[in-house]
Amino acid sequence: MVGDVVTDVVALHDRPLVPGTDTAARIRTLPGGAGANVACWAVRSGWADVRLLARVGTDRAEWHEAELRRAGVRPALVRDPEAPTGTVVSLVDGSAGAERTFLTDSGAVLRLSAADWSADRLDGVVHLHLSGYLFFAAPSRGAALAALTSALERGLPVSVDPASAGFLAELGAGRFLDAVAGAAVLLPNADEAALLTGAATPEAAAVALSRTFPLVVVTLGAEGALLAAGGEVLARVPAPRVDPVDTTGAGDAFTGTFLAAYLSGARPAEAAAFACRAAAEACTRPGARPG
Repeated sequence: MVGDVVTDVVALHDRPLVPGTDTAARIRTLPGGAGANVACWAVRSGWADVRLLARVGTDRAEWHEAELRRAGVRPALVRDPEAPTGTVVSLVDGSAGAERTFLTDSGAVLRLSAADWSADRLDGVVHLHLSGYLFFAAPSRGAALAALTSALERGLPVSVDPASAGFLAELGAGRFLDAVAGAAVLLPNADEAALLTGAATPEAAAVALSRTFPLVVVTLGAEGALLAAGGEVLARVPAPRVDPVDTTGAGDAFTGTFLAAYLSGARPAEAAAFACRAAAEACTRPGARPG
């Protein structure tokens, strides 16, 4: 995994925010970051050796390394002496189905650079996963492209999660698609798939993307996931119904679990079914990591 490690500040509030005054909330500080979360869920789902390259500030490096090791992930965290660890404030509205809004300070995350990458990081590796957040700034995009190029030169499959519809809209669909060319698996959510294709429905978006990427898995939130390959829909997989507490990290739970199952030999629809169950589980408690 090459991605991001951030500190999540999760604020769960049971009524809509009221500007200019207080809103009662339950606030927790937790380890997060899409790349780190995916790595932790992949380990939880049975993939024994997961390595994570990311950049963090010296302020929280030891804590994040300890949390990753506790989850079974092998961290390779580059310590940045100038920028703090990235921080995401997640506002989770319990009155709106645990929908969340993010305030993001990327900090050291997007300062990961090609200089932090070495092709020998792939020694013994069978698959490379890239967090889409890396593609949204020039330095970290250089790191992601260096890793992608190294993997393709070795004949290793690569998966990419576009990560953020907001940042993707700023970068532009064409630039993103050009950057991730050669990836074997693309895992967008419905909003990201729509931005990448301009298609009116998730099905149409998945089909369009599958003409470029061998396997496309579009997550649909509470509706499950949609899989496409070779210009055709392969399957639509439902998600278990749960009462959501915090939907932060549900997509990361899906991605990590899907990759672990798929790389272990499960068929795509089977892997997606496992992943939908993990994503539903992730919604039942605060935070984005496995319990």
